Amino acid sequence: MTERDYLWWQTGIVYQVYPRSYQDANGDGVGDLEGIESRLDYLKWLGLDAVWVSPCFKSPMKDFGYDVADYRDIDPLFGTMADLDSLLEATHARGMKLILDYVPNHTSDQHPWFVESRSSRDNPKRDWYIWKDARPDGSPPNNWLANFGGIGWEWDEHTQQFYYHAFLVEQPDLNWRNPEVQTAMIDVLRFWLDKGVDGFRVDVMNHLIKDAEFRDNPLNPRWKPGDHPYRRLVPTYSADRPEVHDIVAKMRTLFNEYDERVIIGEIYLPIDRLVAYYGQHNNEAHLPFNFQLISRHWDARVIAAAIDKYEAALPSGAWPNWVLGNHDRSRVATRIGRSQACVAAMLLLSLRGTPTMYQGDELGMEDVAIPAGKVQDPPGLTIGEGRDPERTPMQWDTSPNAGFTKAAEPWLPVDEDYAKVNVEVEREDPASVLNLYKALIELRRSELALTIGHYRPVPAEGDILTYIRDHEGQRIFAALNFGGQPQTITLDAEHYGSIALSTSLDRKGEKVAGQLQLRADEGVLVRLD
Repeated sequence: MTERDYLWWQTGIVYQVYPRSYQDANGDGVGDLEGIESRLDYLKWLGLDAVWVSPCFKSPMKDFGYDVADYRDIDPLFGTMADLDSLLEATHARGMKLILDYVPNHTSDQHPWFVESRSSRDNPKRDWYIWKDARPDGSPPNNWLANFGGIGWEWDEHTQQFYYHAFLVEQPDLNWRNPEVQTAMIDVLRFWLDKGVDGFRVDVMNHLIKDAEFRDNPLNPRWKPGDHPYRRLVPTYSADRPEVHDIVAKMRTLFNEYDERVIIGEIYLPIDRLVAYYGQHNNEAHLPFNFQLISRHWDARVIAAAIDKYEAALPSGAWPNWVLGNHDRSRVATRIGRSQACVAAMLLLSLRGTPTMYQGDELGMEDVAIPAGKVQDPPGLTIGEGRDPERTPMQWDTSPNAGFTKAAEPWLPVDEDYAKVNVEVEREDPASVLNLYKALIELRRSELALTIGHYRPVPAEGDILTYIRDHEGQRIFAALNFGGQPQTITLDAEHYGSIALSTSLDRKGEKVAGQLQLRADEGVLVRLD
């Protein structure tokens, strides 16, 4: 098979933009759609194929856009529908794709649907949300918890019932068992697909259906004091219910009416349950997000085993994917250190499947400590585990606020290291993290073994991870040192060749035979003879 036999979302690279923090065009301290459009040439220069923009729909911003008040309009904070149309056109003009965020599990409590739903028990939209009577003692209907702290049920004094919210009180869950809800929410997708949007990342896809009997969730035997309070229970009955697959399949049926559109599912589940979201006949999500590079301990043997297990678990015909960072998890350079973050970049961009990058990771940006008075994120305020540190503004240049905004103060503080960690400086530094990413992307694009080739593990020990990507005789050997000490690998004759790329960016063309010397925290890709 050739590259032409694959779809763009299989051969391409997805780049996540968190719109509040990418580029502020109007000087209010918050990023916007016009700002994203102004930076598209940078993304094209880097070699990316698709831009995924986190929620920009009309919202009270209790959860920064994940509480949607109107699925068919843009929040004024980010601009207008005309700005979205312009961004879509400009993205396509550069040969790239635009992916938006779809938040189907819940709406804002200010969405007109919920305003109607809570107005009375006999309102036609009452059953569009999840309402339940209190127990005889007045307590909530069951023990389900909210992800952002506390019980997942909120008492409504006016109608004398509880409504369920898996996240904030201001984010009531939709009742996806109601066919009218299904129709309305599928129509939301159709609206944007008709506009020409190339796909959606579906927020908390596995949460959409709840247990019909509303049974209590069991205690988590692994939970201990100090752990995230939500994990005290196993969400057996409030998430990942069997019926959710029927809903995802209905979304896929809609997408099949359009050319080459992609459904990406946000799903934090063990691999055996994650891959079920491809569907029994590959009729559900195209890419159920694989977060193992975020969630696994950064150890060569652990990661090697995770790759093997994932590859083995993929259904026939399913296309893999890998995610290194996102707006909800600590940045990779903070999790494993900036040197190992370069090794992680090589891993991400040389594994089989679609890679997803998070804005700023290509610079080596790290989490930023947020002073107590500047914390914005709801769970940061309620349970002390906020996501602000990984959401700070993109660092563009050495000007005030790293070129993100002309406002006196951005919505979150910029990292103090922005004078050296920014696009402008790193573009001019041949040894920068940014130029490593660019070189990796160029190599991946030029080598079909990396773009669409097979994955074959090569046995290794200790801190070394090795594997081969091959396609019709073209072979790339990857050797990654997960440790802080130099390592020597003894090679079989079939692994002789020349270095196509090193994370050190200074070994290109070096011949490899007999032994391969790896520096501390170094990865190399060897083009085999």
